[in-house]
Amino acid sequence: MSALVCALAPLVLAGVLGPAGAGKLFGRGTAWQAPRTALARLLRDGGRAALVLRALGAVELLLAAALLAPPATPLPGAAAALLGAGFLGYLGYARAVAPGSSCGCTARQDAPLTWRAFARAAAVLAGGVVAALAQQPWWTAAARRPAAALCLVLAAAAVLTALSADPDRRWRMPLRRLRLRIAGHPLAATGNRLAAAGHPLGATGTPAAVPVAATVELLERSRAWQSASRVVRSALLDHWDDGGWRILQFAGVHGGGTAARPVLVLFAVDAAASLDTVREPAVRVSVIDADSGAPVMATA
Repeated sequence: MSALVCALAPLVLAGVLGPAGAGKLFGRGTAWQAPRTALARLLRDGGRAALVLRALGAVELLLAAALLAPPATPLPGAAAALLGAGFLGYLGYARAVAPGSSCGCTARQDAPLTWRAFARAAAVLAGGVVAALAQQPWWTAAARRPAAALCLVLAAAAVLTALSADPDRRWRMPLRRLRLRIAGHPLAATGNRLAAAGHPLGATGTPAAVPVAATVELLERSRAWQSASRVVRSALLDHWDDGGWRILQFAGVHGGGTAARPVLVLFAVDAAASLDTVREPAVRVSVIDADSGAPVMATA
């Protein structure tokens, strides 16, 4: 089995590096995300950071192709191991000097780096070492034991999906939304107080249709956004309407230095409000721990 694992390592590693490299090299979000990464702080320029990210994407694509193509040699695996070691060093720097910044690992999101980024870099390092030790090409090993090879590849894919850079969009965010709706989110008390005072936002019902972009624009001009934006580290991640409120969810970092921790920032805005109807909307802000869901702070 160990020989099969070594033989299939280049295939799995190419599946990691290929999509990541394509996202950096060809993705439209690279230029937008680069200034928000720790790399921009290291290079002191967002434009140079974008160029480096695209160059890194090209390197990852070339490594992925080399890992898949014959003849099978240990060189691509060794190069991938060096790349993984470089990733770990960069992530250590980013964690030390800019814990709230994105790592730029996938060029698809700008949420703060977490332990998953370190785990992915370690996986690239370990995968490169194992791939360099392979004694036979992956296509030969897969042809000899197709069932076992398929099971190993699927297991590796499941682990890598769990370590993906965007777990919130794929599975954690829907589960959190369901939990908040069942247990009651930290913003629910606002609606209860407004309902008791006879405020229209406290009552349930279907509000006038207002585009989400209009709600975000209204929020970003509010005093509530100005007071809480220092915590926010992402664009809008999710939104839903609940009892006359539109809940807007962002990723963020609370605290600084070693005390910094990833959080979710929730804004509740009148779902029927827009710049055409109000100048200063009623907004409720709540910050909750990204892992435990425990409230960190809440402001009216």
